[in-house]
Amino acid sequence: MIKYQLLQGNNTNLPVHGFQDSITASKLTNQRSPAGVHLGRSPKPRKWAIFEAPMLRNYKPLLPIAANSLFNRLQPSVFQRSLPPLSRSSSGSPKMASNESIKPENEDQLKATFEQKRVLRSSVRKALKAMDPSLRYQEDNAIQSIVLEAPWFKSSQRLCAYVSCNALREVDTSRLLSETLQYPPKDGCSKKIFVPRVEDKNSHMRMFNISCMDDLIANSMNILEPAPVDGDGNEREDVMQTKEPMDLFLLPGLAFDKSGRRLGRGGGYYDTFLRNYQELAKARNWKQPLLVALSYSVQIMDEGIIPLTPNDVLIDALVSPSGVIPISSVGLDKMKV
Repeated sequence: MIKYQLLQGNNTNLPVHGFQDSITASKLTNQRSPAGVHLGRSPKPRKWAIFEAPMLRNYKPLLPIAANSLFNRLQPSVFQRSLPPLSRSSSGSPKMASNESIKPENEDQLKATFEQKRVLRSSVRKALKAMDPSLRYQEDNAIQSIVLEAPWFKSSQRLCAYVSCNALREVDTSRLLSETLQYPPKDGCSKKIFVPRVEDKNSHMRMFNISCMDDLIANSMNILEPAPVDGDGNEREDVMQTKEPMDLFLLPGLAFDKSGRRLGRGGGYYDTFLRNYQELAKARNWKQPLLVALSYSVQIMDEGIIPLTPNDVLIDALVSPSGVIPISSVGLDKMKV
């Protein structure tokens, strides 16, 4: 039996780089984030890098409520016991988990993996449902502010981002999208934004360009999506048919870990789409986009908790309320650690 272990309950050994707002920074000195990460200057260099964001008040009394259900016990599967250990590079930075070596030996092993994912999804959904609304609102604002102020976001000219759904308890992206679409950038580059549209129940999803939030309409599940054609009857630009590469993908998910594993909702839409786009970029000799997931504190788990299958796509970085956690070598390079 194992326990789900969250980032905020562990010694992360992550150095914290001071937030640019001097007033906020002064208040944060010698405090700790919900993750237990020391704020302000670290007394000694550490192995991981996390870029500090404005911290939220009343974390400690509220986080246990939201996180409590994640500490249910989960029977480890045969597949989990066969997972290769995660290691670190000689430079001290985290090493990405590799799904190329994850090859289930038989059908029973694969079934056990999917069952483990199902149980984990159920537990994370309970934790999200138990999350205090005021804490969720604060974390939404913190995460979006981090992204909007990040140099790697400002420099991205073409990006794909999900439209958050409140019923699914996804990290909110409404302010991020509306501000990016509504206001011309004061610094950085102008942006072209693509958002998803689910085409069927067979993991088929497309990404269409939008110019304003009014381009979105509610589907049968009351999730906002772009119509395939605009108000003038013209077909919207499709990511898979564009002549220019994407710089950035902002991704949702149910759970994430510090080796780049992402647990989706089970439909396979994002993993399928990302693999198709990566193949397109490779065929056209484009630079692969930066894959960044947005995550509430209760969604971040320790390495090895999230099972990995050959079809899973690993992320390059995480954005949590505490800041940005670069994971892959691409993420470390883009975030200038």
